[in-house]
Amino acid sequence: MSHTSVGVRQTQKLRTRQALLDAALLLLEHQSLSSLGLREVTRAAGLTPTAFYRHFEDVAALGVALVEEALGSLHGLVGEVLAETGDSEERLDRSVAVIARHVGAQPAHFRFISREQHGGVDPVREAIAAQLLRFAQEVACALGQEPQSAGWSEEDLLMLGGLYVDHMVITTSALLEAGPQGEAEVVRVARRRLRLVTIGRAHWLDEG
Repeated sequence: MSHTSVGVRQTQKLRTRQALLDAALLLLEHQSLSSLGLREVTRAAGLTPTAFYRHFEDVAALGVALVEEALGSLHGLVGEVLAETGDSEERLDRSVAVIARHVGAQPAHFRFISREQHGGVDPVREAIAAQLLRFAQEVACALGQEPQSAGWSEEDLLMLGGLYVDHMVITTSALLEAGPQGEAEVVRVARRRLRLVTIGRAHWLDEG
């Protein structure tokens, strides 16, 4: 078999997988993952159920792939912001802007995340929780390298990272609800709330 034919088959395989993901995401605009049927997805994608099983074990596995598609690329973007120069408040402000752009570009993905974070499909709920924990760890690692984190325990840094990530999740939900016309106000409030966390951080180790 030539390299060309292998490449063509691989490209077609990726297109089929993406067609299933796109069809599922479209259907999930109007229903939860727990109510989504495999045949609904394949019908919307113009494929057979057999084709589905070549890519996903079940609908839950497809949901996990959607989680990765929505959140996976954000790790690099947020990591780049946290690695930039400037104090933590400036970098976290830029993180809010990154989140806002990402939500604006992929609203359907983030509506799916927002709905399924506490949904009824265990593997998807666990995948979202794992992604959010990874974000918290990345933020904690970046903050731990700053001089103002001297004396902080790893546990406390992870708690702080989790606070910032929880705030980002709340901001994402607010952006989805507000829509483009309300984005500026959501971002303004999000930045003020982050500053409040930053002020608390500055006094965390104060005596008493």
